[in-house]
Amino acid sequence: MQLVFATNNQHKVEEIGALLGDEFQLLGLPDLDISGEIPEDHETLEENASQKAWFIHNMTGQNCFADDTGLEVDCLGGEPGVYSARYARIGNPVFPDMVPSEGNIRKLLMKMEGMEERSARFRTVISLILSGKEYHFQGIAEGRITETASGSKGFGYDPVFIPAGYETTFAEMDLAMKNQISHRARAVQQLVDFLKRM
Repeated sequence: MQLVFATNNQHKVEEIGALLGDEFQLLGLPDLDISGEIPEDHETLEENASQKAWFIHNMTGQNCFADDTGLEVDCLGGEPGVYSARYARIGNPVFPDMVPSEGNIRKLLMKMEGMEERSARFRTVISLILSGKEYHFQGIAEGRITETASGSKGFGYDPVFIPAGYETTFAEMDLAMKNQISHRARAVQQLVDFLKRM
């Protein structure tokens, strides 16, 4: 089955492609020569995933899915949440000269400086448009935020997130390990199980 993943992020395509396996041909937006920003201007992960999926489905007419992921930190009242990807640019922009993900991490660690309560979770929501119908899947990874970044693998907030039951950050894990326990892996597994039942 051919599926379009509504993202320009090649890291995500590779990560999810490894989970989907050979039964599915996964295409990212660059494979379809689609570039530019996809609208995601809602206040929840669910609404953003749905908006992105329908946008690409309506553009291509193909079965597709989109995800939206947020890091929810308890001591910050759930921040950065739906604003995770653009956290450093919200309000008074900080670290404008940094790569966005590095600026996001720096802002997060600054806001949490001195805080002992560091529990957090990654939450991924997937919206699948299949034959004109929409389906939703969710994956959650509980864990905690470190005081310093560690590791060079992964992307986003991976260098500062240690999943529950482990002592290393996502960015210190190899992809095979991360794919067993990550929020995205859990949401994608629900997606795969659903597709295999079709």
